[in-house]
Amino acid sequence: MKVCLVGSSGGHLTHLYLLKPLWENKERIWVTFDKADAQSILKNEKIYPCYFPTNRNIKNLIKNTFLAFKILRKEKPDVIISSGAAVAVPFFYLGKLFGAKTIYIEVFDRIDSPTLTGKLVYPVTDKFIVQWEELKKVYPKAINLGGIF
Repeated sequence: MKVCLVGSSGGHLTHLYLLKPLWENKERIWVTFDKADAQSILKNEKIYPCYFPTNRNIKNLIKNTFLAFKILRKEKPDVIISSGAAVAVPFFYLGKLFGAKTIYIEVFDRIDSPTLTGKLVYPVTDKFIVQWEELKKVYPKAINLGGIF
């Protein structure tokens, strides 16, 4: 099984890294910002840098969509996992076209209101995970695992 972990650097990347018991024995690739924290945390990992800033940046959304197409065509991951932010959107939509399963984890600090990325990827996400029961009102098909980070 090949896993594609997609997220912005900082907290989103840290969340994905904390899932290490789930991905450490799998073939994997990472898509994140080319920043010092990502380079440090992922120094021995296969990384594809993406374009940033991503939030509400149409130009970089387009560039990341072309990047997602190239990466997904080349790597053919079985599953794409993200906890945000916006760079996940093109990977989730194109990933579905390439036959990948998608897992999105809504961030812990969202108790009763959704993130923009969460709202955008919810329609194409196979497993949508929330960490608060209140978010199931927003995402009825979500799975509440409680605090996972």
